[in-house]
Amino acid sequence: GLEVARVCAFVSFQYRGEVYPCAVIHWFDKVGDAADEDTGMWIDRPGYRANNSPEHAVIHLDAIYHAAHLIPVYGTEFLPQELKFYHSYDAFQTYYVNKYVDHHAFEIAF
Repeated sequence: GLEVARVCAFVSFQYRGEVYPCAVIHWFDKVGDAADEDTGMWIDRPGYRANNSPEHAVIHLDAIYHAAHLIPVYGTEFLPQELKFYHSYDAFQTYYVNKYVDHHAFEIAF
């Protein structure tokens, strides 16, 4: 099946005359065994190892199939006014995988 990951950086390296375009990613883990009952969307969270370090990997760009639209699972508190959109992936614990964002996502999202 397909997995969700956050791209942290794009990198490439050359080995024996061949260039390998890659991405450094942070894997996400599914929360639960089924999609959310109210939204129909799966919930994911950033993956961490047993020692609480982020689950990073380096993958070839050909392994990336489609962009995922993640919506934070908001709590009951107001968001701080100083929170910027580019802090979203660091400010929330869990995210809905939005399968309704477009036709392709609807067809492939879990």
